[in-house]
This record gives sequence, C-alpha cells and structure tokens, in this order.
Amino acid sequence: FMLQSSMSSIEMLEILGVHTPLSYDYVLVAKTINNQERETFRKQTEFIEELKKKNFKVTKIIDDNLVFYGIQAPKEIFEKYRYLLKVSDACNWNPEYFCYHSLYLLICTENLRELIKMKVFETKFCLHEVKYFHASRHKCILFFFYLTVFYCVRNYFGEKVALYFLWLGWYTFLLVPPAIIGIIIFLYGISYYKHSPLLNEVCNSNTTMCPLCDKGCEAWQLNETCIYTKVTLLFDNEGTVFFAMFMAIWATLFLEFWKRHRATFVCEWKVSDWSEEEEELILELVNDVNCEPKKFKHSYWTSSLIFICILVIISLTSAVVVFRVIAADFLAKYKWKSLSNHSNIPVMVLGGFLHYFIITIMTRVNWIVARKLCDMEEIRSFASTEKSFTVKMFTFQFFTYFTSLFYAAFILGRINGRPGNYVKIAGRWRLEECHPTGCLTDLFIQMTIIMVLKQTISNVFEFTGPWLCRLWKRKRTQKLQRKCAHCYLKDDSDTKDGDELCENCKLRDWLSNYRLNDVDSFSLFREFLEMVIQFSFTTLFVAAFPLAPLLAFINNVIEIRLDAIKMVTLERRMVPKKTNNIGVWLDILEAIGVLAVIVNGLVIGVSSDFIPRLVYRYHYGPCAQGTAAPDTDCMAGYINNTLSVAPMKYMNDSYKYSENIPPGEEYKDYRSQDDYSHTHQFWIILASRFAFVILFEHVVVICKFIAAWFIPSAPMEVKNSRLSDKLKRLKEELQ
Repeated sequence: FMLQSSMSSIEMLEILGVHTPLSYDYVLVAKTINNQERETFRKQTEFIEELKKKNFKVTKIIDDNLVFYGIQAPKEIFEKYRYLLKVSDACNWNPEYFCYHSLYLLICTENLRELIKMKVFETKFCLHEVKYFHASRHKCILFFFYLTVFYCVRNYFGEKVALYFLWLGWYTFLLVPPAIIGIIIFLYGISYYKHSPLLNEVCNSNTTMCPLCDKGCEAWQLNETCIYTKVTLLFDNEGTVFFAMFMAIWATLFLEFWKRHRATFVCEWKVSDWSEEEEELILELVNDVNCEPKKFKHSYWTSSLIFICILVIISLTSAVVVFRVIAADFLAKYKWKSLSNHSNIPVMVLGGFLHYFIITIMTRVNWIVARKLCDMEEIRSFASTEKSFTVKMFTFQFFTYFTSLFYAAFILGRINGRPGNYVKIAGRWRLEECHPTGCLTDLFIQMTIIMVLKQTISNVFEFTGPWLCRLWKRKRTQKLQRKCAHCYLKDDSDTKDGDELCENCKLRDWLSNYRLNDVDSFSLFREFLEMVIQFSFTTLFVAAFPLAPLLAFINNVIEIRLDAIKMVTLERRMVPKKTNNIGVWLDILEAIGVLAVIVNGLVIGVSSDFIPRLVYRYHYGPCAQGTAAPDTDCMAGYINNTLSVAPMKYMNDSYKYSENIPPGEEYKDYRSQDDYSHTHQFWIILASRFAFVILFEHVVVICKFIAAWFIPSAPMEVKNSRLSDKLKRLKEELQ
C-alpha cells in the first residue's frame, strides 16, 4: 500500500484508464467464406445487418482466412440504460462496461452462442485496452495483493473480478494466524511423541498381533510399527483439540470480517444497491421495448436427478475403498516380510494417488453433468443460471473430493468385525483395521497427498497450459507489424470522439487479442471453485492435518500472482461485469463453516484416540484411584488396555479362531476373551465420545453466533456514507 500510494497521480490515472475511442467494445471473428451462397455466409450476413439496423457500428476487416467484425453499440442505448437504472450506483458510470452491454445486446439480438456452435462465427472477445493498461500491467502483476491496485482491477476487469481478488487476498491474509498456530501445534506434536509413554510402550512391546488376512498371512509384532506410531502421535494429541476449535471459530470470524471488508469497497464503488436481475431486465427492455420477462421455474425432476448424481458420485469414489481392501489383502500376503507387515502404509499412499486420479476424471464428468442439468431447467436469466450451476458443480465436487476422506475418518476400522467373524467384501477380502494407536494417520496421509498434488499440479497446468497455447498460436501466425507513426501520435495525444486507428493498426490489435487464450462466462467460476475446495480442506479435517493452513497460505501467495499474470498477458480480456458480492459462494462458505464444526467434533470425538485416552487416564489408568506414586505416568499401559486377546492356531496355511484354543495373538478392540462381547469400558468410551461431540459442537456453535453478532456486517463509516449519499440523491431529485 505504501509503495502504491507513492505513485504519481498521472500513473494512477493511467491505471484507472477509461474507454478510448480508438478501440471497439467487442470483436466477432469468423472464417472467410468464398461461396456466398452457403447457409453459413447467409446467417452471418443477416446477423451483421440486424446489428446495423439497431445503429450498431460494425467495422469489417479481412485477414487471410479470418474476418473480424468490430462492434460498437450506439450511445443512445447507454443513455436509456442510465436513465432506467435509478438506484444509487447509477451515478457510478464506468464506460468500460460498454463491452458488457454490447455483448448482452448482441445476445439479445440473436442467440450468439448458437451461431458460434454452428460455426457461423468462430469466437467472440472483448479487447484489451492496450493504451491504458499495457503500460501499468507490470505494476498490477507485482502489487496485485495491495489495496490500491484493486481499483485498477475494478476499472479494467469490473467489480466481479475485483471482488474475486479482494476475497482471495483477504482469505490469504487471514490464513496467517492459523498457519502460525498450525506450526506451533506441529512442533508441540514433535515434543509430545518424544516423551510419550505410548511410543515407548509400542516400540518396546513384545505383543504379537493378529494376521492382516485369514489365509497366507503371518502374525506380526507390534513393535514393528514404531515409526507409524510416531507419525500418529505427531497429529493425534491434545493440541489438535484446541486447533480444531480455533479453526471452527476462525471460519466464522473470516466470513464476518470479509463482509465488513467487502462493504468498504462496495460502498466506495457505489454498487451497494445494485441488482443483477434488475440490470438484465433493463437491458432486455432497452433492446426490445415489447419484450416479455422470462418466468421463474422450478423442476422437481432436476432436483431428483441431482440426488441421483450425488449417489452415483459416492458409489464411484467408493472404488477407492474397494481398491484399498484388495490391495491390503494382496500386500499382506507378499513374500517380502517388511512390506507384508507394514502393508497399511503403501495401501494408504496408493489409495491417495488413486483418489486424486478419480478426482481429475470426475471433475470433467461433473462439469458436463452440471451443465446438462442447468440446460434442462430452462432458467430465466444468466444470473440464475450461474447460481444454479455453482451449487450443482460444488456439490458434485465436494462429494468427489471428500467421500473417501469421510470413509477414512469415520468408517475405517469400525465395521471390520472381529476374529472369526470379519466383515468381508464378496466373502473374500477383509475390511481394513486401524492401528492400535488410531486411524488418524490414514486421514493425514490422504489429505497430504490430495492437497499437495492438487495445488502443485493445478498451478503448473493453470499457468503453463495458456502459455503454451499462446506460444503455439504465435508460431502458427505471421509476425505482427509495428503500429504506424500516425496511430502512435494518436495514442500520445488527447483523442476526440470518433477518432480511430488506421485499419492496419486495428487489425494488429485485434490479431494480438485473438491469439490469446479464450475465456468464457465460467472462467472466474473455476478460480472460485478451486479456492473454496481449498477452504474446505483447510477447515473440515484440520484436526488431522494442522499444517493445512500453511500449505494453503503458500499456495495462495503464488496463486494471486499467477492469476494476475494469466488474466493480463495470457488470456483474452474478461467481459467487465458489475456485482456487489461474491454471490452464492458466500452461502457455500457459511455452510462449510457450520459443517466444519460438526466434522472437527466428530474427528476428535470419533476418529482420534483423545477420548479413550481421557477415559483411561481418569478411570482405568494407574492414576485413576489416586494412589499412584508421584513419578508414575498416568498413561502407562494404555496400549495394552486397548487390545483384546484372540484364541487362534495356525492350521492348513491359515489361522483359525476358536473359543476352545488357549489365548494367543491380540487385536485392537474392547472385547471379552470369553465370548467376544464388548466390555464395559467400550460402552463408557462410546458414551463419552458422543457426549464430547455434542458438547464440542454446542460450545463452538455458541461461540460462532456470538462472534457473528458481535461483529457488524459493515463498518459504521460505510453505513453513514451510504446514508449521506442517499440523502444527497433524494435532495437532487426533489430539486
């Protein structure tokens, strides 16, 4: 901010550049058609003639096999628009929105998308304003994170893109506290496991554990999993309970402070009372005085299809579970003993990579399905279509990303049965079991793999893809000539209304824009979706991975720069659009915040061993009766307390379990040695788990409501400023 505020007023005026008469609002591109009797040529000509009848200025330039149509809407249309939009933001007239209104009027004139699908036109794009933005784009790329430059973004790309960068910058800034606390919790975990009696008990144990499969597997020693125990204790400790509560409250504080932050800029931009649906109605009316509004519709059939799609996604992602079960059985029978005895770790890693592969495929499938469902609904406006598509796509992606994680957190090791009566898939493959120190490590490994792969690979492809495409287009087309001296003088002097570049220089600018990568109405949606999915990872299962906020912070610092470079130098200009919020994404973020409370409560109460350790410490451990020696560790003997003995013998290349055989190997569960029934301690722990989850959720939800009530959604200065603006406008209307 200090660096930006030191810029001269001339530089700021260049950054806040306005519409120049030397360019056009929009450009349509078509292939050259030599045969004028073809249907494509006829439709192309009819469309252009219809624009001319509505006083659109159309300039045609032919370049080899391409035909460019420069489009400018008449100023009378914008005067009508300004007159009809009688709200406080009407005075905030930015001429850069000419290209948006021209596009909308083009679509209203005829279904331009259908013409592009029919190859009547190849593409359409909004021009980059080279005169004002090109000179300052390096400043914007370098200082995109600072507040002053958001005005640059807003005046060039519109409020919609500006609010995305504003939200992303605010989200990244507020990730600093959880990232620091996450590092502290991680360091606490390192010191905790080094002095934990649980680690000594596992590493120095002589306990023989039950085989991991019924046939072809050998019993294994508990002390062979010493390293696995260290990783588990690194994240499954008392510090993660505090961190989970902190992150649940942080999610609420983040959203409440974001509302205040947004309100400040929205008030400054004078779009507080703006309505997207109202603007679309006004544009329809300006285009056709006799137009009829499209009616609101709701399809219960489409809603039912959404639930069916969610069930299909859950079933497809369940393939990870089946793969893990089969892989665990295969590796447990492997001849290499060190691999067979530690088969759970490679199974987790392979399952994580398979999950990421499924996510990559399902993302494309989900996109197609969501678009088809939106087409079936016949929604009345683009704003409603965008909202509907956002909800569908995020829902599909959420279940694609998190179904396997929910399995690892809440199902793994809890329905696998007991010796002699294991639950099996197809009567052959046993479900996985948890390690005696808990299942939280499995969740941690999956989250680490998915977050690291998703963030690194996504950023690499997101930037290198458009860069390689632009490089390929440059090599395919001839080198552009430099701008002529006459047009250079026009750029350096004050231009008058009606001044234009020469035809060669116009073609040069249009070709340079044409070579850039295409953007569409959902280009910004992809950026939001990526960040909201990351927000879900950062808040939902943070108890299992305290370093998630740190990884998110590092990724976002890079993401802001890459997005800025991509939008300015690698992609065609997004059509500037007005808005005063981030739309339905705010509702999704609030839903994630509520879900974070539930999930983190369940992770601590159900997935981790936090509750069993508390029960042991105060009810079954050496300190339970209060008669232990002062130097006695209250957690001594905990691991042995969580194990049950299974009578079994080795016969015919497999282990057989029987109640008539003397006690042998052990397994993780609270069961009686006589009849395999659950012990009294099991029911006490189960009741304590549910009691903790209920207490945790109620306490955190109350804290969330208090925080939301305590923090106003807009600063008082903003509210007073809006009040003064409204009073001033009413006085002017009265006069």
